[in-house]
Amino acid sequence: MNQQLIEQIVKEVMASMTTGIERKIAAPPKTTTCATVEAKKDYPLGEKRPDLIKTPTNKKLADITLKGVLDGSVTAEDVRIAPETLMLQAQIADSMGRHPLAQNFRRAAELIAVPDARILEIYNALRPYRSTKEELEAIADELEKKYNAKMNADLVRQATEVYEQRDRLKKE
Repeated sequence: MNQQLIEQIVKEVMASMTTGIERKIAAPPKTTTCATVEAKKDYPLGEKRPDLIKTPTNKKLADITLKGVLDGSVTAEDVRIAPETLMLQAQIADSMGRHPLAQNFRRAAELIAVPDARILEIYNALRPYRSTKEELEAIADELEKKYNAKMNADLVRQATEVYEQRDRLKKE
């Protein structure tokens, strides 16, 4: 493989990485972007609009290279996806009529601010019979108030209602 191909592969892998890296961003994600994109002219973003893709540490896509990884100038924080990139992907999905996918990107953008360990705790709490109604309501409030993750909070509230109706809540 030549150096350019290796760098391109590394860029694509790093641009898609969203799990397995310690999340350190405390501020809620931005839920809007100033750029407007659509599938026909801008997809794939990494090829047609790399100028719009930045990491949470404000590095450009072009700054993410194999050389940078090897020399340590590109760190794990540099290869995480930014909420703004997910919002751009949501616009692409919307422009293709893939609205449920767009909503998934928006919810993912909200979750960037939530630490990985907390996401796993919430995931386990959402399994049937694992949480009381009050515990799930507290999770929804936390997502909304602490992380500004309103769409995710709404999903937890919907799950709480369904669990209550189907008797899937933990018995106190």
